[in-house]
Amino acid sequence: MAKLIDKMIGIMGFADDEQEEDVFEEQEKEKIDQEEMRTSRKNAPVVSIHTQKQMRVVVLEPNTFEDAQNIADQLKSRRPVIVNLENAEKVLAKRIVDFISGTTYALNGNMQKVGNGIFLFVPNNVDISGEMRDELKVKGLFWSK
Repeated sequence: MAKLIDKMIGIMGFADDEQEEDVFEEQEKEKIDQEEMRTSRKNAPVVSIHTQKQMRVVVLEPNTFEDAQNIADQLKSRRPVIVNLENAEKVLAKRIVDFISGTTYALNGNMQKVGNGIFLFVPNNVDISGEMRDELKVKGLFWSK
């Protein structure tokens, strides 16, 4: 408010020369500050404010034990994996589940049986919530023991 009154007095011609110089210096300083902000914005790195990336779920149906390594690699890349072992031999299915369960445990992840021969393996950055379990039960995709 005081600046406005000082400006009005200055416009009418009643202001001291010293006040006019102060106003001029302030205006110049504001212009320089604005210019510095513009140039610093141009040189500043662009950072996305989206912190959550789109999650991709991998669905695999392994036919050999060697396919288990691909599943482990997906988990190491922090991707959830649904493993369908419905058509696999029982001995092979057990070996794969044991191997992937160990991998999941080593990565601090979680495992959930979703159906008969279908398993969900998730890394530690994914949580299998109770709501997800309830939704899978409603759709007939989740079997509880």
